[in-house]
Parts: sequence; C-alpha cells; structure tokens
Amino acid sequence: MSAIDDLVWKSRLHSLGSGGAGHGAPARRVAIVACMDARLCLEKLLDLRPGDVHVMRNAGGIVTDDMLRSLTLSQRLLGTSEVMLVHHTDCGMATFRDDELAARIAEEVGSPPPFRLGAFRDVEEDLRSSMAAVRACPYLPHRDEVRGFLYEVETGDLREVS
Repeated sequence: MSAIDDLVWKSRLHSLGSGGAGHGAPARRVAIVACMDARLCLEKLLDLRPGDVHVMRNAGGIVTDDMLRSLTLSQRLLGTSEVMLVHHTDCGMATFRDDELAARIAEEVGSPPPFRLGAFRDVEEDLRSSMAAVRACPYLPHRDEVRGFLYEVETGDLREVS
C-alpha cells in the first residue's frame, strides 16, 4: 500500500464518525499563513479544531501573489479579519540560493523555473517582509491585525516577531 493509499484509508475511518461540514467561514475569523514544513503541526501547536481558522501553507510561509489571492478571498468572501504568519527556525528555505538552484534546474530541464523560489538567509527578516507584504496589499480590507510568529523547532516555543 502506498503512503497516499494509507492516507485515503484513514480518511475513510475518519468519515465514519463525522457529520456534514458547514460552510468554509472560519469560526475564529483568522487566516494563518505558514511554512509547509512537516514539523510544524499548527493544529496541535495552536489547539485548532476543524472550522476554527483558514490555514494556508507554502515553502517558507512566504507571502506570494498567490497567498495574497487566497487571503483576499478569505477576507472578502469568508469573513476573516486577522492574519497570523508562522515561520520557523531551521527552515530549508535558508539552505540554498535561488540563482544556484534555478541554474541546476535549468541544466536538467532546459529552462529555469518561471517563478521565484523564495530562498532567504534570515528567517526573522523574511517574516517581517511577509508581514509588510500583507499590510501593504490594497485588496485586503483587514490589514490592522497582522502578526508574525517564529516557531522554535528545537524547543517547541512560539515567539512573536515585531
């Protein structure tokens, strides 16, 4: 059985005890932007239940155009009014340089990726940059309550970054 088959099997077991879901508006009116790192289990860390928040993840938790698109829909159609960004220590995005990886990819496939890979050197500075991108987005009606946090994978602590 593949890993995906195992996940699908577990979803079937889960569905036996679940009722129908409501609409997609999160009860806490919070959208969380976070890194996709598997060590960052937001549900456990923040004691989240299904329906509490919107969770949007990508490599590095970087606020890209697509992340701003998702936040815009989350706020304008589904009622979120606060944005929480969660980055973490020991992030893989700090282990390479965009130009070097793009060049390796171009050698292999014949052209570099058409998108920015998003490597960074300083996780706190990248978190501040992501917060600034959210606060500067004119399509978001709610930009006052934007806060950034750094998850310390070594200790499990969550620390606010201003």
